Amino acid sequence: MNKRNKHNGFLLTELIVALTVLVIILSCLAMALKVFRNINQYQLTRQRCISAAQAQLDCIAVTGKAIDDEDFKRLWPKMSIEIKQSDGIDQWQGLKLVNVRATVKDINKDITVELARYFAPKGESWK
Repeated sequence: MNKRNKHNGFLLTELIVALTVLVIILSCLAMALKVFRNINQYQLTRQRCISAAQAQLDCIAVTGKAIDDEDFKRLWPKMSIEIKQSDGIDQWQGLKLVNVRATVKDINKDITVELARYFAPKGESWK
């Protein structure tokens, strides 16, 4: 019998080491995918806040009033909106400043987006 042919197969320890390395690689991949999923969820939620605030500003620009609460809750459930209006100052004097703040709770934290725009008072046109 030839001594070289005596140990041709995998040893049990080699198999265990290979499986352990494979499990470690797969668990690292799973953790990385979870992190990417959380980042994408945050970005999607933030983009929804931006679109809701922008829609409110666009509606105010076109109709002079905000989107109805019922329509807003239908379009963006679980999101709250706050609209504040103030007078412009300095070079913006004579215009109205409208601040819109959209807030929604994500996985562990609140995401808030605030947008603002100046508007000419009703009846006046831009100069």
